[in-house]
Amino acid sequence: MDLRKIKTLIDLVAESAISELEISEGDDRVRIVKGGAAAVATGPAPVMTPVAAPAAAAVAAAPAAADPAAQATPEPGHIVSSPMVGTFYRSSQPGGEPYVTVGASVREGDTLCVIEAMKLLNEVEADRAGTIKAVLVENGQPVEFGQPLFVIE
Repeated sequence: MDLRKIKTLIDLVAESAISELEISEGDDRVRIVKGGAAAVATGPAPVMTPVAAPAAAAVAAAPAAADPAAQATPEPGHIVSSPMVGTFYRSSQPGGEPYVTVGASVREGDTLCVIEAMKLLNEVEADRAGTIKAVLVENGQPVEFGQPLFVIE
């Protein structure tokens, strides 16, 4: 796989909402991880070797410039993170009232949102009581495991 093709793949990952891309072409394999270490492997063996530092720095620097939401640091308080990969929904049905809004008081065990994964709606519950200080994800947005969803004060 030539370097121009790899550079194009790095640019595509940096400009998109995906966090990881892996491409195989014959015996060559390339894996690009946004915000983490990028790696390239060539040949039939699945041995990963680090990419040169400038390319890894470009991958790490590009997402910050491309995604202003990624630049925002979560507000201080208790963070409720996504327990799985899926699609974030603030209500149980389209157009329905959201489970919680900013300023709402919640008790431990209250449903905050649902995450759809493989056609199943999984409720995300508050793991402590408090007031919702911020909702960090837009309705219908894909979320990753461990991604911050809410700030409870």
